[in-house]
Amino acid sequence: METDVLGQPYERHTIDLGSDDEGPVVATLVRRRADTPSRRAILYVHGFVDYFFQTHLADFFVERGWDFYALDLRKYGRSLLEHQTPNFCRSLTEYYPELDESARIIREVDGHDQMLVIGHSTGGLTTSLWAHSRQGRGIVDGLFLNSPFFDFNVPWLLRRPLMSVAVGANKRRPYGVMPVAGLGLYGQSIHSDHRGEWTYDLAWKPLLGFPVRYGWLDAIRRGQRKLRSGLAIDAPVLVACSTRTFRGRVWSEDARVTDSVLDVEHIARWAPQLGPRVTIARVDGGLHDLTLSGKDVRAEVFRELGRWVDAFLPPPGAPEISVPPAPEDTAEPEVEAPTA
Repeated sequence: METDVLGQPYERHTIDLGSDDEGPVVATLVRRRADTPSRRAILYVHGFVDYFFQTHLADFFVERGWDFYALDLRKYGRSLLEHQTPNFCRSLTEYYPELDESARIIREVDGHDQMLVIGHSTGGLTTSLWAHSRQGRGIVDGLFLNSPFFDFNVPWLLRRPLMSVAVGANKRRPYGVMPVAGLGLYGQSIHSDHRGEWTYDLAWKPLLGFPVRYGWLDAIRRGQRKLRSGLAIDAPVLVACSTRTFRGRVWSEDARVTDSVLDVEHIARWAPQLGPRVTIARVDGGLHDLTLSGKDVRAEVFRELGRWVDAFLPPPGAPEISVPPAPEDTAEPEVEAPTA
């Protein structure tokens, strides 16, 4: 570990992932220890056109006694190298090696017994598929999905037949750019140079985003299709999103209190496909990244998250909650009347 760009107490470890068609590949695991030794850990995974900078999220868990880890995936943020196409992949399974290695470091090297995985947006889709593929191994104890990317926020005709045609016609040019609207309104709503309150590196998270390439688009479509067909994640899952989607094309104050990236109804619709233990929380006034919402709204997000963690991920060794028997188990048996 070496000191991270965020400064102490954040450290980072570079994960060597060999090479791909563009050259050497790395991922970056950021760590912040709790004040007292802990055997509970968070693994945070960012979204598209994103990286870890949400230190107030780390504060929340560290203050509750968790060690906090964040993974900048290959070709994102700290892991983006000069020769690489930003944020590009051909399959979401390409991220499994860095997720596996991060989990190994957290559990085997640093000695944690419990791991809660947090995935935002595209990271929510990727970690869902990864958790499903690693079921039965005791790797993921819980999953918190912050506005996960379960479907494209465009009309049905575009996100199904027309997108299929576009991707199919460009199979041989995965790095080709598909013309789509940028993320400018969302960027304006969160960055402190514009209408937001957050400061982050615009080279790693540009206001208008990075180009959407056909290879990445195909990877997302295949991942979403697999999720919508049904997963079997064997850990409890909390899915959280805003109550409203922003539909405008120009700035209005509604962009401060809605999800201006994804359709929140898609998130609520597909969340039950994750597995048998899914909780859905809708947050009025929430932005796309709920933890970057206005002060009062993100306070509600953290209250909801805290309650869910306490209920579904008690500390290892904590006594199980005593559950009273169901009424039918305690009712007096009926006595049949004697027959003549």
